[in-house]
Amino acid sequence: MATCPLLMVLTLAALLALPTPLDGAHPAAPVPAPAPLNITAILVNGTNYNTFIHLLRETQVDIQINDELNDLANAFTIFAPTDAAFKSLKSGTLNALVQQDQVGLVLYHILPRYYSLDMFETASNPVRTQASGNHGAYTINVTTDSNMQVNISTGIVHTRIAKKIFDDSQQLAMYSLDQVLLPYDLFGPKPPASVPPTAENAGGKSPSGDSAAAEEGTSGAGLHGMGVRWSLLVGGGLVAIAGYLF
Repeated sequence: MATCPLLMVLTLAALLALPTPLDGAHPAAPVPAPAPLNITAILVNGTNYNTFIHLLRETQVDIQINDELNDLANAFTIFAPTDAAFKSLKSGTLNALVQQDQVGLVLYHILPRYYSLDMFETASNPVRTQASGNHGAYTINVTTDSNMQVNISTGIVHTRIAKKIFDDSQQLAMYSLDQVLLPYDLFGPKPPASVPPTAENAGGKSPSGDSAAAEEGTSGAGLHGMGVRWSLLVGGGLVAIAGYLF
């Protein structure tokens, strides 16, 4: 009779050693996909970027960048001027721009690749922006000092990265600026005025098509190579920018 309890103990031990039927029956729950990147939402969380957010939305550049980040897995670096940076501009600076140049100014603050702060140390100047197109205009120069401070020059504005707003380490980096980047191609010295008409064409002849085209918004010449996808961003909403900013 003493063997009966011993047999029961051995049987119970053997059963406990067996894998339970539930082992491996339910796979681990899938890791949820990361939320889509949204540059304006990031700036809202960063606060103090309301004017730049308004420009991104009015020009619809935010939609284009978000689509390229999430649908095409493209990478970008964005320089976001603070509200104080826009307020420090000379009165009427942005209102004087035609629609195409307003879009170009926004795109000038976006680089078509990802840069961590360390990567700026080896960046090759001039650095192209989303406004550069195929003509090599609308570029910036980037340098770093011994303290790894990143300095940015447009030929008109010289500033530095104030702080990091966002960095996912592979696709999107966003940095805060205390000044608005003004492109030399847009705000630099303008070419000399055209030569006064001669007696030959003073009799009321209208300028030739080529001359008229040359006189139309020379400041935006560098933007013609941006491509159709960016030129389509110019819309009626840009008219609202003037009233919002100044």
